[in-house]
Amino acid sequence: MAEYRETVAHSGSGILATHKVLRNTYMLLGMTLAFSAVTAFFSVAMGMPQGMALMCLLGGVGISWFVLPRTWDKSSGLLWTFVFTGLLGASLGPILNAYLAVAPTIVYQALGGTAFIFLSLSAYTLITRQDFGFMGGALMIGILTAVVLMVGGLIFQMPAVSLAASGMFMLICSGLILWQTSEIVHNREDNYIRATVMLYMQIYNLFVSLLHILGVMND
Repeated sequence: MAEYRETVAHSGSGILATHKVLRNTYMLLGMTLAFSAVTAFFSVAMGMPQGMALMCLLGGVGISWFVLPRTWDKSSGLLWTFVFTGLLGASLGPILNAYLAVAPTIVYQALGGTAFIFLSLSAYTLITRQDFGFMGGALMIGILTAVVLMVGGLIFQMPAVSLAASGMFMLICSGLILWQTSEIVHNREDNYIRATVMLYMQIYNLFVSLLHILGVMND
């Protein structure tokens, strides 16, 4: 009986911890997405040049590689998360301006599609509690393949290859959303800052990939 009570107590504490990580993750994700939208708005309004946008993007990548991994468990991690998402939001300025000048509806379609994909995949994982942990290795290989395709398409000026890379990125980001949400649900991810950054990156890449694909489809 004592062992049974201990097992039940342990299970209950695990469920509470999972709910806490989920709540904090989605709360922080919502705030960072809002902040990112604000910085993107100002970037568009100011007509940020491509060179400065590239610096923002590289700065964000540098923070995600060298700063955030060292601050996951510190209060400063929250600050750096907002810096990271703010820079990535600002880096979208020239891209958004280009689409808004030609076909504004593409931006709205990409936003709606990104929101639909993220909410659908997250809801499916939370409701079914299916374990997608097995996808981790395959997704990493997919990321490397998509990056090689995208770089090759840019270097050799092959739009079809770049389009294929964007399609791959969409599939990979969708898989990573399933994987990351599953990691939280099954109590393998206990750091909400790290989980937020991972999900934000998938939403960001999903949006950019959708923009590219919809842009090509609309000539």
